[in-house]
Amino acid sequence: MGLRFLEHVLILTHDPEATRDWFVENLGFRNGDHPDFGFPVYWLYIGEQDVIHIGKARHSSHQDTYLRTPADGDRDFSAAGAMGSGRIDHICLNCEGIEEFVERLTKNGVAFSERKAHNSDLYQLFMREPVNGIKVELNFAWEEAARSGRVPGWTDAGAR
Repeated sequence: MGLRFLEHVLILTHDPEATRDWFVENLGFRNGDHPDFGFPVYWLYIGEQDVIHIGKARHSSHQDTYLRTPADGDRDFSAAGAMGSGRIDHICLNCEGIEEFVERLTKNGVAFSERKAHNSDLYQLFMREPVNGIKVELNFAWEEAARSGRVPGWTDAGAR
């Protein structure tokens, strides 16, 4: 037994369309096919893999039943509380093409911070998806960020 990869993340939100649009327009996900669950969902893809599923929070009792786990018992989720684990702190995506991402984010007015990850060869961009407040982390190879001029003092001779 062993972990192989992250299959997908489900985001239940008050505005699934705006959530979908943000991930598609700013990060380049592709909205794609999904099974009919009896309630509306969007599946966002990287290549041929669906990785983010988006649904309307509190959509129907059918959806609540479908998503219920044995640990939920008889709890009534129809009140203000939502089913699930609560807010996701962040989603991390491994990326390439940092300049294209920076250009798209800047053009779309998405504020982001950037840094070299501690003791690693990763360069990271951080931002918030505004509909739900989910933090998004984009990881790039440090050398790609350095070659694009995002790391002050770096030269092709390998200085870090």
